[in-house]
Amino acid sequence: MAASLPSVLVVGTGLLGASVGLKWRSLGGAVYVRDQSPTAAAIAEDLGAGRLWKDGSDAPDIVVVATPPESTAESIVAALREFPDAVVTDVASIKGRIGAQVRELAAKAGITADLGRYVPGHPMAGRERSGPVAARAELFEAMPWIVCPSGDADATHAVETLARRLGGTVVTMTPEEHDSAVALVSHMPQVAASLVASRLTSGHDSSLALAGNGLRDTTRIAGSDPTLWVQILAGNAAAVRPLLAELASDLHGVLEALEDPAAPGARLALARLLDAGQAGRSRLPGKHGTSSERFAHVMVLLDDRPGQLGSLFNVLADLGVNVEDVRMEHAPGREVGAVDLSVQTHLGQSTADELVARGMNAYHVR
Repeated sequence: MAASLPSVLVVGTGLLGASVGLKWRSLGGAVYVRDQSPTAAAIAEDLGAGRLWKDGSDAPDIVVVATPPESTAESIVAALREFPDAVVTDVASIKGRIGAQVRELAAKAGITADLGRYVPGHPMAGRERSGPVAARAELFEAMPWIVCPSGDADATHAVETLARRLGGTVVTMTPEEHDSAVALVSHMPQVAASLVASRLTSGHDSSLALAGNGLRDTTRIAGSDPTLWVQILAGNAAAVRPLLAELASDLHGVLEALEDPAAPGARLALARLLDAGQAGRSRLPGKHGTSSERFAHVMVLLDDRPGQLGSLFNVLADLGVNVEDVRMEHAPGREVGAVDLSVQTHLGQSTADELVARGMNAYHVR
């Protein structure tokens, strides 16, 4: 099978690029890596993401451009020129602006006839950490991988096959559809998370000690690379700005309602906003991409010592209970953790009862 895999050159050995290399090599494919930073490229090679590209190396079948957005277009056109027989794709999180830049640069270089070999792509995967050290071979597993078909059916097929073999689930979109979608589900939430997290810089330590999973979940992506996100937001400003304007308008409505909560209509305005939030969240896909489903929650208190979590899951396995989701939270100042188990609705009370019968501190959250 390895012999049938096309060879890949990864240009840019950050989180996504190095993860592509790690996975492709695990499948038995040949991978070369190249980066403007010799150190980053050397680290990627040491991690096993691929061999350093050298002049005279065999030309790759596919070039994956994984450079920052501000240099993606230039890298794409350079790859089209350097490797006239290769399919070229990218992993950038903006498509419209980069596509326009590619067309402009290709026209100047006199290679517009080669544009069919460029197939825009974007795996919807990532971590708050960046760089090759953060790379994981399984990063793309079961994650959407957006592909914007080019005029070359064979090139498009090659990129779709690459994405699937890397573990992604291919979603076909136009560049415009892509930019609109990611503005809603990724770029606007990044701004919102950063705004909320920035309020914490002036918070007292005693206040922050009370923070639970709600705040941590809300601000998790605020830990992302600021330099990268400046490029993303600037590159997709046309799609992001209207959403932020709507957000600002709603926030202004909240401020007006809180100015005098006893005023006629103030509490109704707040209720409608919160209700709209519930309605929006309910539209998010649930497990395996199916429609969102409500689950029962079973809380289990465990001592903070080795083996406790393993014992809990062994008991659940014995009971035949499938855990749909699990969350953990540590109690401030206590060596105890709370495990929130999501199970099918009809199993909530019986699961709690069985755990209690086996000596565990558990209860069904109603």
